[in-house]
Amino acid sequence: MENITETHVTIFTFSGLTDNEKLIPFLFFFFLSIYLVTIGGNLGIIAVIYNNSKLHSPMYYFLSYLSLVDIFYSSVITPKMFSDLVSTRKVISFNGCALQFYFYAALGGTEVFLLSTMSYDRYVAICHPLHYMSIMTKRKCLCMVILSFSIGFFQSSVQTICAFSLQFCGTGIIDHFYCDVPPLLKLSCSDAFFCNLVTIYAVGLSTISSLGTILLSYMLILASVLQMRSAEGRKKAFSTCSSHLMCSLIFYVTVFFTYLRPPSSVQDKVASIFYSAVTPMLNPLVYTLRNQEVKRIIVQTIRNLTSAQVFVNNST
Repeated sequence: MENITETHVTIFTFSGLTDNEKLIPFLFFFFLSIYLVTIGGNLGIIAVIYNNSKLHSPMYYFLSYLSLVDIFYSSVITPKMFSDLVSTRKVISFNGCALQFYFYAALGGTEVFLLSTMSYDRYVAICHPLHYMSIMTKRKCLCMVILSFSIGFFQSSVQTICAFSLQFCGTGIIDHFYCDVPPLLKLSCSDAFFCNLVTIYAVGLSTISSLGTILLSYMLILASVLQMRSAEGRKKAFSTCSSHLMCSLIFYVTVFFTYLRPPSSVQDKVASIFYSAVTPMLNPLVYTLRNQEVKRIIVQTIRNLTSAQVFVNNST
């Protein structure tokens, strides 16, 4: 990290989302709406899980942490993006850029491993239902969450130290709307080959290992479900997995599309917007709309609040 102070660039400038000024008001309010829904939806999921004893199970324990990660994950980039949309100079300091990338990569890595732990939870619930509570103990769930965060922040530390130990020179213009390693390495005066490899291996190993866990879990789940004689049992088993499977598919497709293919400025920005802003919004919506138990509890909570409000109004 000693080379950081020797860099020729102390401030980076983003190229931004668009050069078309007519699009800026639309983009600002569009992404503001997405961000508000993301924060409100994920906070709502956490509140519903925390306040309802019926949802105090390992599945919803992991979901609450996934929602927490999504809140911070979207907040690392989106507020700065709002500021840059209405600013003539889209700048960020060297240290600010390093911190933004560090937390962005750490939370993204944590999310992929939380998704894999959730797939393991579904495997145990469907394939070993009689031993579910004895296998998925509170201690084990906590250890799995801690492990997910530890791996996520560790791989981010490796990428951040490698990338920001390089020397940067020239205009300092990052062809993106946030600090990410691929466009950042293009500005390096140093040999960035090793850091490119570190990024590919870190992202590749994280996503492939976690995706492998998910695929293996669902292969075993599918084999178990197909052996069920009851059509209702098969339907219930698939319904408990569909939300998680859909959220995982959206996230992994965009990650692979961004990092494990030849770079393209426009396509990179579109994919980055999707998994940094849209995916954290979709997770609570998918789990709410496709999970009958969560949907039923939310509806009941709204009815209780409405009834309480009517009672207060009648009393006054």
